[in-house]
Amino acid sequence: MTAKRDSKARRAGYLAYRQQTRRKRLSDIFAANLCVSKIAMSRHFDPHLVNGPFGDPALYVDLVFERRALLFDLGDLAPLSPRSLLRVSDVFVSHRHMDHFVGFDQLLRCILGRETTVRFYGSTGLIESIEHKLKAYTWNLIARYESNPVLRVTEIDADGRLTSAQFPGRVAFARVDDESAMGDDFVLLQEPGFLVRTTIIEHGVPALAFALEERAHINIWRNKLEAMGLAVGRWLGAFKEAILHGSPEDTPIEVAWTGARGERPESLPLGALKRDIMRVTSGRKIAYVVDCGFTEANAARVVALAKDADVLFIEAAFLQEDCARAAERQHLTAHQAGTLARLANVKRLVTLHYSPRYQGHGERLAREAETAFRGG
Repeated sequence: MTAKRDSKARRAGYLAYRQQTRRKRLSDIFAANLCVSKIAMSRHFDPHLVNGPFGDPALYVDLVFERRALLFDLGDLAPLSPRSLLRVSDVFVSHRHMDHFVGFDQLLRCILGRETTVRFYGSTGLIESIEHKLKAYTWNLIARYESNPVLRVTEIDADGRLTSAQFPGRVAFARVDDESAMGDDFVLLQEPGFLVRTTIIEHGVPALAFALEERAHINIWRNKLEAMGLAVGRWLGAFKEAILHGSPEDTPIEVAWTGARGERPESLPLGALKRDIMRVTSGRKIAYVVDCGFTEANAARVVALAKDADVLFIEAAFLQEDCARAAERQHLTAHQAGTLARLANVKRLVTLHYSPRYQGHGERLAREAETAFRGG
């Protein structure tokens, strides 16, 4: 009889454990799905977190129309397919704590044997760190590869000076220094369609926060193209680039016509095309902030960087009830993250980098951040 009661008790305990485990998993899934639901964006940028809110920080931003991607931080990259990794053209490293940098080797392994250049950006010391990582491997066979993978590394100091070096695979990734120069208002990457800006925050070591800003979005009215007899084609790319570069209104743009050109002109003035076939809307903005103590200086820099962003990805490591621990470790609480998002007037908030102490209760962090964001 006693053995039977013990068996029932063990079974009841096991079922209770299973139920508790299931609740924890569901809460984590809820937290992760809450993040995913916040990041759907159309047009040029397609951002998503590589890992769930408890995983290593890494934000993958697919540049849909350019067949390339940007990567913010190098946490565990195992969830990304080789195809996704091979799209990465630029990597922005907030700092070199292991959970933000461990994925470097995964990316390096993927590009070996490829003819590609990947650019890395980070704070002072990034060049030396990557040089040491590369020197840890033996490259005696790489000279036989037909391809030449190149790593170009740029670091920024507190004054905004940019220093760069290259590591070509063809010479066993030997370091080749470039000249340093003052940057332009802490802009790390500037292209016709977008730019990436940074600010330096304090986390016991200097860390970087980033903002990805689309210059402008140009909408082509297809019905007006058809009404004018203009064909869709490559010329529209040149037309958009001329707008983004601020070319003069009388700049001739070579066009393509439907059917035979006949007496129609080979080109039309940029200004006339801008008036007749397009509409320019303001570009979108994504901000990314992790490992940031809640200090007055950090808060001011984060709010300025993320101002009016469409989406702010920001760490929410601790609950507000554990704010003393958060301050000691120079991380944000969920309430602090939501408050910064509200002060920056961002449209959407996505939290990440939850402390493992809340495993199974991620929804509490997500809700606390959202409440503060909404002004609660």
